[in-house]
Amino acid sequence: MERTHTFFRSLDTTASGNLKESDSDITAPGLPAFNTPKKLGYYFPAEFAPHSATWLSWPHKEASWPGKINNIYPYYGQFIKAVSEGEKVNINVNDEAMKSFAIKCLADADVDLTKIAFFIHPTNDAWCRDHGPAFLINPKADHKKIIIDWGYNAWGNKYPPYNLDDIIPTLIANEYNIPVFHPGIVMEGGSVEFNGAGTLLTSTACLLNPNRNPQLNQQQIEAYLRHYYGVEQILWVSEGIVGDDTDGHIDDTVRFVNEDTVLTVVEQNKSDENYELLQTNLKELKQMRLPNGKQLNIIELPMPDAVVYEDQRLPASYANFYIANAAVIVPTYRCRQDDIALQLIQDCFPNRKIAGIDSTDLIWGLGSFHCLSQQEPSV
Repeated sequence: MERTHTFFRSLDTTASGNLKESDSDITAPGLPAFNTPKKLGYYFPAEFAPHSATWLSWPHKEASWPGKINNIYPYYGQFIKAVSEGEKVNINVNDEAMKSFAIKCLADADVDLTKIAFFIHPTNDAWCRDHGPAFLINPKADHKKIIIDWGYNAWGNKYPPYNLDDIIPTLIANEYNIPVFHPGIVMEGGSVEFNGAGTLLTSTACLLNPNRNPQLNQQQIEAYLRHYYGVEQILWVSEGIVGDDTDGHIDDTVRFVNEDTVLTVVEQNKSDENYELLQTNLKELKQMRLPNGKQLNIIELPMPDAVVYEDQRLPASYANFYIANAAVIVPTYRCRQDDIALQLIQDCFPNRKIAGIDSTDLIWGLGSFHCLSQQEPSV
């Protein structure tokens, strides 16, 4: 099934600041010895930290939901309504006609349109987690926010064209008139998970896949992650879930809910093809230690019943929730595990409303609410 860079961007080492000292940690080709975001004091906050907005790209590519794209808009509208109750929602649209259609859909969902802003930023597809802006903050800097514009190649050149998606972060940086850094390698927002205290979680299945950055080894990729996300530690699990065309994005398997606690999906049915994959991840998580030596607190989250459409196993997972200021929006799949998952997530976020929204049609696009969104942190 189709889901929807044509070029790598040149490295920007002059976006802000004037640090010039060398750093022995920098070993990757093309990575400068100064002026990386980390050297300038920037970091990527955890998703559970306060947001000033959420960024979305309006879904319009019928080939991503063949035969079902019109079915998704009511659920997408519910998602936007839940997010907008606690923060602004910024939406990339291709043109005024798409904006008008979006406004109608949002009005049908009873969304407060005063909380919505539209930007004429044409896109190829809707997956803003992966092609959208990565905002880093430094409260002490002149520019308190910057954007990292990683290269984007539609999950290993699976779904061209993606030239419009690839430039979205720079368009937004230009809109805000803030510095933008171009590391020059491929990276997707759904492949990385943050605790906001120096630790980044990812998967070898995705980031070490040769369809992303075949010129880099694991140590070199870690150097880019540290210096362009402003983290200290990279933790790796091995696997993604069956049906995930991103080659194993972490946002379908393991999520931080605070600085030292993760929710990780597990499959109870030993005959299910996800069972061993997720047991491998669980064993790896149990061996991990944070920089202070502490073990992770691990909360096991069930998997939903298999969602199969047109003989294709889809990557349905409760881990693809989105943490907004006022709510945590959780995909549900019309099965008995829905209520169990919602309660487990509620226990992790006692001060936020848990909004379960049916994702059975959305997941035909091979992603859900987290894949569709990218947070802009407050600073």
